[in-house]
Amino acid sequence: MLLTVARIGRAHGLRGEVALDVRTDDPDARLAVGAVLPTEPADRGPLTVARTRVQQGRWYVAFAEVPDRTAAEALRGVDLLVEVADDDEDEDAWYPHELAGLRAEHVDGRVLGEVTGLEHLPAHDVLVLREPDGARTLVPFVRAIVPVVDVPGGRVVLDPPGGLLASDAANLVVSEETAGDDD
Repeated sequence: MLLTVARIGRAHGLRGEVALDVRTDDPDARLAVGAVLPTEPADRGPLTVARTRVQQGRWYVAFAEVPDRTAAEALRGVDLLVEVADDDEDEDAWYPHELAGLRAEHVDGRVLGEVTGLEHLPAHDVLVLREPDGARTLVPFVRAIVPVVDVPGGRVVLDPPGGLLASDAANLVVSEETAGDDD
């Protein structure tokens, strides 16, 4: 199974180095010098890691096949992939394809919708939830809000704070202070 470990960002410098949006919890191993990485789209690779460096928490990589800035700029948005075994499982880690299609339930048992995907944002990942009325809601994928991920059971359990879900708008209580004057 091929999984995305990083997305190539902007070119950095004149010698073909690129910034990466890392999507793996083990970049040192996945992006080691000499690693040959398939790409998506496939016609942009494979790419061989020639050197890496981390500066202020940001990964920069040079590939053997990318000699200059022009070639590096052409790679922006390309995903770097890695082959993983289907039995390579971490108890507290899920791949986007495992989460898509799961039923989202509230801690009280109400069905809140269906998970349609996972997005990687700068602060943290978010689940993309399609609520029963079709509304698209982004739910922070943190343990406090998503305490249970039950892939075999086909569900995630959410404990969302008030106002997070689009369906909460219909249940908002307006106090006299915020309602304004009716006079």
